[in-house]
Amino acid sequence: MSSTLAIARMPRAGLPRLAQQALPLLYQHRLMATSQLHQLLTPHTRRPVYLLRQLGLLRTLQLVDATSHRNGRMGRGEQLWFITPRGAEVVERAGEVTARAYRMSPEAAVSQLQDHTLAVVDTGVAFTRWARVLGDECGPLDWEPELAHRVRDGAGDDAFLIPDAVLRYTRTTEDDRRRLLTYFVEVDRATMHVSRLGKKLTAYARYASYVPQPPPGRPAGSGSGREAWRDRYPAFPRLLVVFAGVSPIELQDRVSDLRALAAADARLRRTTALTAGVTTLELLRAQGPLGPIVTPILGAPEPTDILLAPPGDRSTA
Repeated sequence: MSSTLAIARMPRAGLPRLAQQALPLLYQHRLMATSQLHQLLTPHTRRPVYLLRQLGLLRTLQLVDATSHRNGRMGRGEQLWFITPRGAEVVERAGEVTARAYRMSPEAAVSQLQDHTLAVVDTGVAFTRWARVLGDECGPLDWEPELAHRVRDGAGDDAFLIPDAVLRYTRTTEDDRRRLLTYFVEVDRATMHVSRLGKKLTAYARYASYVPQPPPGRPAGSGSGREAWRDRYPAFPRLLVVFAGVSPIELQDRVSDLRALAAADARLRRTTALTAGVTTLELLRAQGPLGPIVTPILGAPEPTDILLAPPGDRSTA
């Protein structure tokens, strides 16, 4: 048997534990910095020496590859890691994560999408780190990037809503009650006009009320007659817009503009299922998800936490 074929058939069980843990993370999150992997996999160590050794092993086996940050802002010498097609085959055979058609390439890893991909991972890392502190649950695989959600029948790009990530967070309250929270996460680095975010808000409102029509050839009224999201979620997910790397003045302007667009949108005003708020990556990192870090997009702009509960209804936090 050739060495290439042997690597292609290698089971994950034949790898060291840390290497096994790294593979599905790189598969699901596409591109990750060494520091991000360190925070998720080896937070108990000061330096990622052993982690880098395992990543080097995976690279030698041609299961992962690495590149550098194109703008040099992730820290001097820090590498960005991604899974290879061969590594993706190993992960998919294990069946532990949802199989995805997307494949990161060396060209995509150094493209202009690099910063946005890393910012989405940074958001998930912040939730995971604070979940450990608060005694909640949000693991390294509890957010999935770019899951497609149909918002209307027919074809076309506008037939689907694709959040930057869908994140799941389990909150344990002081009386030991558990709340399963699901979020649509949109990460904005102020690289798009705020009107595009406004259009996404409208798409979320459309998804909240979208009822699929029966398949062709079946009579009208033969469908389920209920909203499509109910087949995927126990409750309609909250929407969290996370601004990353914006100045305080720029942040204030974008939040004001986004709230104004939402207030003027008749579909949003009619939708009771959608609860949405805005925060920053910096606030999420510093104060955690239960701090007063979120400004509601609809209604009064009083700061709240990720539960986005009305001011008089936060006793269950």
